[in-house]
Amino acid sequence: MGRVLLAAPRGFCAGVERAVEIVEALLERLGPPVYVRRQIVHNVHVVADLTRRGAVFVDEVDEVPRGAAAVFSAHGVSPAVRAQAAERGLDVYDATCPLVAKVHAEALRYARDGYTIALIGHEDHEEVEGTRGEVPELIQIVDGPEAVAGVVPGESGKLVWLSQTTLALDEVAQTAKALRERFPQLADPPGEDICYASQNRQNAVKAIAARCEVVLVVGSANSSNSARLVEVARAAGAPAAYLLDDGRSVRAEWLEGVDTVGVTAGASAPEFAVDDVLAVLAARGFDELEQVVAAEETVSFELPAGLRAPRG
Repeated sequence: MGRVLLAAPRGFCAGVERAVEIVEALLERLGPPVYVRRQIVHNVHVVADLTRRGAVFVDEVDEVPRGAAAVFSAHGVSPAVRAQAAERGLDVYDATCPLVAKVHAEALRYARDGYTIALIGHEDHEEVEGTRGEVPELIQIVDGPEAVAGVVPGESGKLVWLSQTTLALDEVAQTAKALRERFPQLADPPGEDICYASQNRQNAVKAIAARCEVVLVVGSANSSNSARLVEVARAAGAPAAYLLDDGRSVRAEWLEGVDTVGVTAGASAPEFAVDDVLAVLAARGFDELEQVVAAEETVSFELPAGLRAPRG
């Protein structure tokens, strides 16, 4: 008999839920196809489900027929992408997570005030690509403490750091510390850039990791916040941690000699994928379930005005 520690919260965060609902509402209102630039959120199940229902995912807006409806993903886009969509006469619906949009606004404000911006994040991530596109001449990507040596402030000498919203808190803190050691004049962002949902899930993993021999993180390989949970679990004391899309990916060797398995999920992992992992574990003898609640999430984001249901 084995035990499962299920870290909560689980299920979609508010930004992911809003993005998915935008595509669903357009499919219902306009019918397929509805074009989406890049993956609406980084989860294979979400993308597959919307594809079955008529969403068409493209890499760039020049693949969208002129005048068609197009959705920008939750990760945000650069002004250049917006301009290209306008040139093609696309009917754009913006699913950018409001927390990502906040970082874009911060970048623009600091740029207007003459700052160079050290953007802590991963160079190839879509969110970073979109934020950097706001003021590319003033944003320098800092992908970890080792990249701090390459930061060069502008003529004003003013420097501020911002961050990708889906990173691990400890990862950001280490890089910000390295920046401050090299640049004592470094300014901090006006508020926390890390997404509240990423923060909550990292706290939940920390609460269970040391009590488990293995932690399973439900989420897709290209989900930054899910990948960070694997790192957080290992750093918090779990001897092993793995990222998987659903129960089909659970490997027997992960469970050999294990008494307690931790289960958590990224902010873009659907509930059914978590339930699938729990069902597989139960079938393999891990049928004692304890839920560990680190936070209750009550945040919600409204749909764009044109897609909101009429108030009764």
